[in-house]
Amino acid sequence: MINKEQTVSLLQKMKLQGMVNIYKSVITMPQVSNLSAHEMIAKMALAEDEHRTDKRTKMYLRTSKLRYDSVLENVSCSSQRNFSKDQLLTLSDCSFIESSQNILITGATGCGKSYLACALGRQACYLGYRTIYWGMMRFVEKIRQTKLDGTYAKFLDRLNKINLLIIDDFGLVPINNNVRLTLLQILEDRYEKKSTIIVSQLPLDKWDDYLGDKTLADAIMDRLSVAAFKINLKGDSLRQRNNKIIS
Repeated sequence: MINKEQTVSLLQKMKLQGMVNIYKSVITMPQVSNLSAHEMIAKMALAEDEHRTDKRTKMYLRTSKLRYDSVLENVSCSSQRNFSKDQLLTLSDCSFIESSQNILITGATGCGKSYLACALGRQACYLGYRTIYWGMMRFVEKIRQTKLDGTYAKFLDRLNKINLLIIDDFGLVPINNNVRLTLLQILEDRYEKKSTIIVSQLPLDKWDDYLGDKTLADAIMDRLSVAAFKINLKGDSLRQRNNKIIS
């Protein structure tokens, strides 16, 4: 029969760190002898599950590259902002990801569009969904780079595995036909399978003009907007308001 130290060593060898932590804690408790085998195993299994969930969440948050360290609890909801608590509650369980719905967030600069998108992205990570954030400028550059170095197909495959894709500052940088075709391919791959959040200063009725080519624009918007949540944030710039408070 192996002793306690050997048990710990064996659990560590199998990379069951959650079990290691609870096992070390339990064996030092005076009432440990009162635990049944089932209770002991249940405690260890639960600890391992919590450990793996925490580890996965930290990895998802790290690889998501979210622009803001925002949380849903700090998202401002009011009639002035044209965004209600009921709307936030509807999105907070990330069921839109399970149903492969998109979210289109528009509004003037500084009104909290990116903050809301990142808060939803963070919530998605907490709930076990792979998430990635791209600013439009970096997104366009990434497409150019992968076309040049031969990793374009891998880039598309990677995005196709992401549960929630966030593209911010849509409309701020010019795009060419390569970008339009890539965007269409990404949205085609994700259509009714994965979710995408698009954040833009441009109102929705101007997106066709930004995309340029009418045929591609129609195809892109068709895949983006069908059954999508459309949020048009209003109100004064939160950045300017916060700066006034600080000063």
